[in-house]
Amino acid sequence: MNGSTRRKLSLYLNLIRLDRPIGWLLLIWPTLASLWMAAEGWPGWHLLTVFALGTVLMRSAGCCINDVADRNFDRYVKRTAGRPVTTGALAVREALLVGALLALMAFLLVLTTNELTVQLAIAALAIALVYPFSKRFISVPQAVLGIAFSFGIPMAFAATLDRETQHVRMTLAAIPDVAWVLMASNLFYVLAYDTVYAMVDRDDDIHVGIQTSALTLGRFDVQSVMAFYGIYLLGWTLIGLHLGMGNYFRLGAAIAALQIAWQNLLVRTRTREDCFKAFRMSHWIGFSVFLGTAVDLALR
Repeated sequence: MNGSTRRKLSLYLNLIRLDRPIGWLLLIWPTLASLWMAAEGWPGWHLLTVFALGTVLMRSAGCCINDVADRNFDRYVKRTAGRPVTTGALAVREALLVGALLALMAFLLVLTTNELTVQLAIAALAIALVYPFSKRFISVPQAVLGIAFSFGIPMAFAATLDRETQHVRMTLAAIPDVAWVLMASNLFYVLAYDTVYAMVDRDDDIHVGIQTSALTLGRFDVQSVMAFYGIYLLGWTLIGLHLGMGNYFRLGAAIAALQIAWQNLLVRTRTREDCFKAFRMSHWIGFSVFLGTAVDLALR
């Protein structure tokens, strides 16, 4: 591999953020926790592969779209000024082609499930495409991101329906109410950690003129982040208990609560460094809930 090829490969890896796994980690733990709940335990290698690999692929595809949409804003933000589309190292057409290829690969995975899951995947993709542009028009664009990032939850419940229905045509009514409650609760998880993320870029975003939840919430940003985390964890805990989860699930939720308390100590400083540290550690909250769920169901 010559130097030019290595440089191009490095640019593509930078574009799809494979060197920064925090994005797909934040996505994958709630998705897998809901998959375990839906399957009432081990979901099998097929569904695990579809949802785990699909999450990574769609996160990377989303990065491509986001970088193209924000290329004229990112150059004024310290954290994003060096992104390959922003600097011109990668052409817009190249980035879109990479994003389309990754999204196609994820869609092919979903096609191995059932029709209802495929329909939900199409809706999730549409919302993901809207998100980068919502920053121009919505004061809390993180809410749009929260919906997109939480679509894996009803998809997980839809994908497990095949076991009982044996490929009978299904509608949204077939998805249990608990899936929608988990999705709504998870939206607040996304609001929490992405508001913390927005706090990192607050000064730059004011200069650029885009809207974020950190700017909209103003001096109530820290209190709002803690409230968002609280709503998320309360919703998931209540659903877990409703589904008959036991002490291991409770322990996972308790560890998540301790992490939220620790995050409060970080974000209340409102410094760029502490907020970015809190954001990078946010996925451990979702991991704790997932681990508690998986262990509890495995030991039933």
